[in-house]
Amino acid sequence: MAGQKRRGVGRPNENVLSRVLIVETALDLLDRHGRDGFGMRDIAHELGVRPSALYNHVSSKDDVFKGIREVIATRITVAPFTTQRWDEALRTWARSYREVFASHPPTIALLAVMPFATDSEIFTTYEQVIEALHREGWERWEALNILVAMESFILGSALDAAAPADLMSPGDRGDVPQFSEAYAQRETRTTETGASPADQAFESGLDVFMMGLQAQRDARAGREEERLARQRRPQ
Repeated sequence: MAGQKRRGVGRPNENVLSRVLIVETALDLLDRHGRDGFGMRDIAHELGVRPSALYNHVSSKDDVFKGIREVIATRITVAPFTTQRWDEALRTWARSYREVFASHPPTIALLAVMPFATDSEIFTTYEQVIEALHREGWERWEALNILVAMESFILGSALDAAAPADLMSPGDRGDVPQFSEAYAQRETRTTETGASPADQAFESGLDVFMMGLQAQRDARAGREEERLARQRRPQ
């Protein structure tokens, strides 16, 4: 998760080289140098081994990317789905998901469009999200659409977290008074609360998303109650 200190990368003997160490080194290089931040030779140089040694543990650069996705996936918390109410669990999951990807901005565009390996750990996370939503009344296909929509929002918010805080500053323009006032008010709120503009926007969006789901759930429950009441009425 964000703020979690990654283990230092030393120069291992080839006998102790591992897939995890290779993947974590690649992720570190991505964080430092951006989306083109590593090749297999770069990883080998960082670890102080021959490039050929890497291929005992990974098959290619694409395989390394798959490993990076798995590392990131394991850092997203899913425990709340077994301990919290469905809506609280979704909020916790969304915050954790954003926090993990915001810690590694170069991975967002790279991993968001990469097909999943069928044995990916991410499916275990998805299973819990689908189960929680289905338990609350959504059809499974609807739950999957909700999951994808939430992921789109989360990943966009993770990108926003990496953007400059003054990205949308209107400067001293006088022809957009409503926007300029909104921007000034948000700056004041940032100072008062310490919450960054990106964090404020994410929490506002998450509130809207969750209120929409809650309203949809309540409406479904209301229609079901009406249906059962009609069935109980004497003919």
